[in-house]
Parts: sequence; structure tokens; C-alpha cells
Amino acid sequence: MPAGLPMSAEDVNVDLARRQQGYGRGRRMQIEKDAAEILSGVRAGTTIGSPIAMLITNRDWKNWQEVMDPAVRDGDPAPRKRVVTRPRPGHADLSGMLKYDRGDARDILERASARETTARVAAGAICRIFLREFGVRIASHVVHLGGIDAQRPNPFPDDINAVADRSPLRTLDPAAADRMIERIDAVKREGNTLGGICEVVCDGIPVGLGSHVSWDRKLDGRLAGAMMSIPAVKAVEIGLGFETAHRTGAESHDEIELAAPPGLPRAGNVHRLTNRAGGLEGGITTGEPLIIRVGMKPISTLMRPLQTIDVATGESAQAVAERSDVTAVPAMGVIAEGMSAFILAQAFLEKFGGDSLGEVRRNYDGYVAGIASRIVRTRA
Repeated sequence: MPAGLPMSAEDVNVDLARRQQGYGRGRRMQIEKDAAEILSGVRAGTTIGSPIAMLITNRDWKNWQEVMDPAVRDGDPAPRKRVVTRPRPGHADLSGMLKYDRGDARDILERASARETTARVAAGAICRIFLREFGVRIASHVVHLGGIDAQRPNPFPDDINAVADRSPLRTLDPAAADRMIERIDAVKREGNTLGGICEVVCDGIPVGLGSHVSWDRKLDGRLAGAMMSIPAVKAVEIGLGFETAHRTGAESHDEIELAAPPGLPRAGNVHRLTNRAGGLEGGITTGEPLIIRVGMKPISTLMRPLQTIDVATGESAQAVAERSDVTAVPAMGVIAEGMSAFILAQAFLEKFGGDSLGEVRRNYDGYVAGIASRIVRTRA
């Protein structure tokens, strides 16, 4: 982060608390109350330009000291307590055991835990604070859960997160939320789990972030990679996504017009009649809202376990049942917000970089002034 950005641990903790909400969560959310402590990079309430380090403690760690102790203990290398030899279908357990030649899936499943997304949300919160300085807002809401679609309101609320966070499932459709809760309760009684889809909306982004000249600089590719790296995410689409494969070109692309007065300076004073592309064309932002949908599979740990094998005996067995949620789709939306902020802040600093917030702002203002007058100069 450049120097001079006002921020505090409380700003980060807001998003950490949002990550822990959502109907269908398990006992872990009752144990942990995530809060960040800033260790470096911030002084007197502003960043100083050095790396920002944060500490988020686990309350539950004491219960795992003996099981996960890095030092040699009496009885090693015999299996420690809570050894896992019955890998869960859908989890990293078995593939990780084979890849790293481990006899205890505990070595895999603890590192593959979605608990690590706490750090992603904390880092993303700082990136969100930075982007907010330039009018960029990032929000999310659940559009599908467990076979139930939520209707997207028209028009969208001005503050999407303020409305979504009041819903137990972070959806903008109260009627759908009621049906989703009924579905979650029924599936919980069955010992089963549910997946779903969230939509991330990033507004206020200027045209020109990303690039078309190199595959690894295309912003859609970077955002897709970030979303797919979230545990249990199996799909991502931008704008209409897969729907465009079923349409003609005339039904897929966004026609362009001059923006109505007072114009749209950050988009070069042009406007798309529609936003089917979701704010990205050729790997570059267009100035329209960035729309990303992220699909999460049902959680791999079932309280009524699926069939697997016991790697210690080679015999058929029931998978281990670790502590789990019925669904974590609402939390996944908050994580997706954080990952969006992380990638967008990177792209923003690549485009308008500087050592201080003031320098970045001058670069940004100069760029926007230039593109805002471009069409006017051309017409003249």
C-alpha cells in the first residue's frame, strides 16, 4: 500500500465479521471471533508505505497443540491423536495424501481448510479501503442457493451490502431467503450440504485497468483465477458468461453511445447501452460496473458421510466427518469481494502507481482528465 492511506484495525474487522455471518454456518463461527491486530505498516492511523502485517488469533488452537505440534513428541512417528485415514470425496484429502506421500490426511485437510480465507478477507479489506478513495465500491449478494434462485432487484439498491448484510443469507430477495432457509434446515436434518452462486458488483472502476497485449495481464483472467482459488469454488463467469454462448453477436455485445451530461469522465464520457460484457472487454475494464458470478459446490464434509476407502487398510469405509457448515455461500460472497478488491487494487497501482496516496491520486486525476476530453477533442 502507498503511504498516507487512512485505515485502522476496526476497518478490517468489519469485513472479518461479515465473513462469519450467514445462515447455515457451523460451530466454528461460535468458537472464533475474528479480529485483526495491526503489527506493522500503519502509524497514527495512516499507512507509511512499508508492508502491512496483521495478526488474527484462533481461539481453538489450544485444543490442537498436541495433535499439530511441529516438534517431535514421544511416540512419533506412530500416528498421533485424531489421525484421518478415510479421505472425504470432494476434498483435497486423498489427492494431497498421494501427492505429498502422507499417511495421515490431517497434514492435508488442516492446510486445505477454508480457515485461510480469513487472511484473504483481511488483506482485501485494506485494498477495499484504498479503492474507496477513488470512488470504487465492491459488494456482493447471493443469487442462488440449493436450487433456489433469488430475483435481482431493478433498480439495484445504492448500497448493495447494506441491504444484503441485513439478510441471513445475504440475498436481495426476502422471499427467496425464506425458501432458502427452509431448504437449509431440511438438508441439515439429512446430514447433507448445499452450494450456490454469489454475484460481485464492482462500481466506479475507470476504463483501462488490465491489458489486451499479454495473456497474464488480462484482468478477466486474473479475476477468474482469484475466484477459482477460493476453496470449494468450481465456476466463475463475467457478465452474461455462459449465456453468451447461446446468443448471437447482436444479442451479446454492448452498443456504445456518448454519455449524457454531465458525462462519465472515468469511462471516457461514453456509455454502454447494456452491460452484457460485465464491465470487461478484451481483458480491459470499460468503465461500466464489473459483474462477476462465482459458483460454490456443496461443502465436502457431510454429517452422513459418503463412501470412501481407508488408506491404512485398503478397505471400503465411510468418510471421516469433520466439523462443518451446511452451506457457506454467503461467506463465500464476502471472500469473493476481498479477492476482487485485491486484484483490482493491484491493477489500479500498476496503472496509477506511486509511493504515496497523493501521488496515486494525481496520476489518476490526470488520466481521467485526459480520457474525459478525448472524444470531445476528436469531435472538434
